[in-house]
This record gives sequence, C-alpha cells and structure tokens, in this order.
Amino acid sequence: MKHFAIPVIRIFDYQKAFDFYINWLEFNIDWEHVDAPGMPRYIQISSDSVKIHLTEHHGDCSPGAKVFIEFSFLKEFHAELVDKNYLFYKPTIEHTLWNALTMEVTDPFGNKLVFNESL
Repeated sequence: MKHFAIPVIRIFDYQKAFDFYINWLEFNIDWEHVDAPGMPRYIQISSDSVKIHLTEHHGDCSPGAKVFIEFSFLKEFHAELVDKNYLFYKPTIEHTLWNALTMEVTDPFGNKLVFNESL
C-alpha cells in the first residue's frame, strides 16, 4: 500500500493564487470544486508527483503554512522563474548545511514553498 500526504493551503483570492501557482510556478489544476457562484473554491493542483490542495474555505486551515518539496534540477527551475520576471517575487537559491540547494517562495497569502534538491 502506498502512502502520501497532500498539504492543504489557505488562499484568499482565486486570481492571485492562479497567477502565483499556475502562471508563475506552472502547477496544473487537476480539479476545482465550488458549491455555487460566489462561494469559496477548493482546488487540487499538481506538478509531477507533488499535489497540493488550495482552499478559500475559512475553517479548513490557517495561512502561514510551509510545504517542503523534494526537487530535481532546481537551478534550471530557478532560472525559468527569474526569466518570467514575476513582479511580486525574486527567488534566490541557497546552499544549506544539510548539503542541498533550496529555494523558498512565499505565496500572496503568507504560505511558503521550499524547493529542496539534495546534492
């Protein structure tokens, strides 16, 4: 039996989340759920083997989460992001004490994604 976790991240504005996660980071939308127009959305996004749920629902979770993502080819991904010239974030890569490269980005709602490539 295979086990895995899917983090749930609180968002407040669909368009800002779309611009950050879909347009900039290039996640894919797997599915969306909304009960009726004007109601909060619940969305699953993915990229390769990473899945994340984004929720506008107040009671689902609190903003300020941190998601650690194991990654390959971080330098190339970083260059792609920088080339897009995203107005709200200019990520950097750091070499860590645990012999990895990391890039941390913060979404418009205070949630952090840490991309980690072990060396």
